[in-house]
This record gives sequence, structure tokens and C-alpha cells, in this order.
Amino acid sequence: MLETVFFNLFAGLSILSAMGVVLARNTMHSVMFLIFCFFNAAGLFFLLDAEFIGIIMILIYVGAVMVLFTFVVMMLEIHTARLREGFLQYLPMGGLIAIVLMIEFIGAATSGVFSSGDMATAEHLPQSVNNTVEIGQILYTQYLLGFEIAAIILLVALIGAIVLTLRTRKDAKYQKISAQVNVRKEDRMRKVRM
Repeated sequence: MLETVFFNLFAGLSILSAMGVVLARNTMHSVMFLIFCFFNAAGLFFLLDAEFIGIIMILIYVGAVMVLFTFVVMMLEIHTARLREGFLQYLPMGGLIAIVLMIEFIGAATSGVFSSGDMATAEHLPQSVNNTVEIGQILYTQYLLGFEIAAIILLVALIGAIVLTLRTRKDAKYQKISAQVNVRKEDRMRKVRM
């Protein structure tokens, strides 16, 4: 009974904070709503006995990614008036997508899958089961290829981001290592008679 109360609390706050992310006019408020949404999602993982994933949500997403988002939002000068100029031209397509999503949500909610008799309850594992060990064994044995492919894709994305942002400026002075190595003494020194 208490688990149901906490599930409804975390799920409802997650939905409200997700709506706050989309509907907030201030960008910093959106970031704060997203942080709150991540905390509630971590609470849902804790209820499912997935403590490792809940802690990862808090440490990585809230602790690292959202701090980075906060710094980026604070450093960028976002002109909201210029962003809202073309809002009305996207309104018909956005409204159509919102209507389709609402029909799908209503259809899923009224299908009977979510009735109280058919819902499966999560069974709690004994204390001897360690989530981190279980995740590591499955991740590095059964799903090793997918894990390595994901790591390579992230590495390529990182290199691509560096290459895209690396620009040479014309007003800056750069070293030419090959010219420095190939220099001769005669090119640099001159004998002067006094």
C-alpha cells in the first residue's frame, strides 16, 4: 500500500515536472524542472529495487549533465523574442502531433491493460542479490558487443564534436612544427663584422 502511494507520488511529480520543462518560459526554470524530474525518476528506480540505476541517475544526470546544462544556459545569451517569432508557423503541425499523441494516450489508458487486476507487481529480490554485480555480469557477457558498439559511437561523436568546433582563426599565430624542426643554422644566424 505504501509503495503504491510513493509510486503515484513520484510518477505524478515526474509528469508535472516534465510538463514544467516544456512549458516554462525561462530556460533556467526548465533546467530546474528537468533536475526535479530526474530526482523523481530515480525515486521510481529505488521503488523497483534498482538502486544502482537510481544512484546513476542522481550522480551522472543530475550531478554532471545538468550542471553542464546549467553552465551552458547561463553562458549563452538566448534571445527569447527572436525564438518566438516563428512560433505560429509551427502551430498547425504541433497541434496535429499533440492531438495524435492524446488519442494514443487515451487509447492506452482505456485499453484495460492498466486495470488494477491485470497489473503485475514487482517482486523484491532477496538481500543476497547485488544489483551492480548482476548488471555487470549481463552487460559484459551477454551484451558486450552492443556495449562496445555504443562506446565506439560515443567516441566518434566526441571526436566529431571536437572537429566541428575546431576552427582556425586568421588573427592568431600558430606554430609550424615541421618548419621549426627543419630550420638550419644559416637561416637564423648572420655573421656581422664590427
